[in-house]
Amino acid sequence: MAIGERARLITPEQMLWGYANGIFPMAVSASDPALHWFDPPERGVLPVGRVHVSRSMRRHLRRCDWQATLNRDFMAVVRGCADRDETWINEPLSRLYAALHAKGHAHSLEIRDGAGALIGGVFGLSIGGAFFGESMFSQRDNASKAALIWLSAHLAQCGFALFDTQYPTGHLVSMGGQTIPRVEYHRRLSAAIRLDADLAALPLPERQALWQPSTQTS
Repeated sequence: MAIGERARLITPEQMLWGYANGIFPMAVSASDPALHWFDPPERGVLPVGRVHVSRSMRRHLRRCDWQATLNRDFMAVVRGCADRDETWINEPLSRLYAALHAKGHAHSLEIRDGAGALIGGVFGLSIGGAFFGESMFSQRDNASKAALIWLSAHLAQCGFALFDTQYPTGHLVSMGGQTIPRVEYHRRLSAAIRLDADLAALPLPERQALWQPSTQTS
C-alpha cells in the first residue's frame, strides 16, 4: 500500500495495519468512493491528560449541565462529523469505522446536554496505548472542545501514551497541541502501540475533575 495510492477497497485489518505503521486513509470528498493513504511529514499530537483548559472554559464547565458518554452512539458521532459542506469521510470510511467499532478498535465520546441530547463529540481508533483522533463536531459552542478535554483526561487514566490528531490546527495548538516530525511520531507510535491500555477499563471522569492540575495548564 503506497502513500497516495488510490485504494477503492480497504479492510478493517488493513486499516489497523496502516495506523500501526503511521499512515491513515482519507477520501478526497464524500462523493468520491476512493480512499488514499497519507503519511504527513509533520503530525499533530495532544498531550495525554494535560490539555490546556482556559479560564473561560473552566468557568463554562463549572456552570453548564453537560455530561459525557462513551460509545453510547458511535455512528451518530461519525455522522455529526461528516455533516458539513466539505468532508473527507465518505461511505467506505463510515463502513470501516462501524466495523472497527464492532471489533472494539473505534470509539466515540459524546457530549450531551442536561436533557441527554447529543450536542457534540469526538471519535477515533485505538491500538494499544495509542489513540488516533479522527474527527469531532459541535452543535453548541465549546462542545467539541469539551469532548477533547474529557477524552484527554480519560486516556490518561486508562494508560494511553499517544493522542494523535493527524494534522495540527490552530484550535488544537490553543489546547496544548504540538507539531512533531514524522520520525519522532513514528518513535512515539512504536512505543505506544505496545502498551496494554483499555479505553473501557474505567468510567469517564466527572466533569468537576476536568480542570484539576493533571488536565490543565494556566
